[in-house]
Amino acid sequence: MNDNEQIIRDFIAAWSNLNADELVSYFTEDGVYHNMPTDPVAGQENLRGFIGAFLANWEKTDWEVLNLFSQGDVVMAERVDRTVAGGKPVDLPCCGVFEMRDGKIAVWRDYFDMATFMNAMS
Repeated sequence: MNDNEQIIRDFIAAWSNLNADELVSYFTEDGVYHNMPTDPVAGQENLRGFIGAFLANWEKTDWEVLNLFSQGDVVMAERVDRTVAGGKPVDLPCCGVFEMRDGKIAVWRDYFDMATFMNAMS
C-alpha cells in the first residue's frame, strides 16, 4: 500500500469521529469536495461549513471500504457508508475518487445515488 492509499484509509476511518475540523485537515488549503449531486465546494473554510452541516444530525457513521486502489496521485475507494442520521439508518454505496497533492486531498469527487439516501431518511 502506498502513502496516498493509507492517507485515504485514515480519512475514511476519521469520519467515524464526526469531527469536521479533523476531516478538513486532510484537504489542501484550496481543496475541493464535489459531492456529485451538489455543486463543488472549495477551500478549507467552505469545506468545514459544508461537512459540518451534514454531520450535524449524524449520530454515528462507519464507512466500509470494499475496494481501494491507486495510480500515482489518484486514489479510488469503493465503499458503503453506514450512517445513523436523525435516528434513521442509511447504508449508502459510494465511490470516491481522490486527487492527492503532497499528502493531502486536492480534489474529492464522490458518486452515489441520492435517492438511496433520501428514501432512507423519509
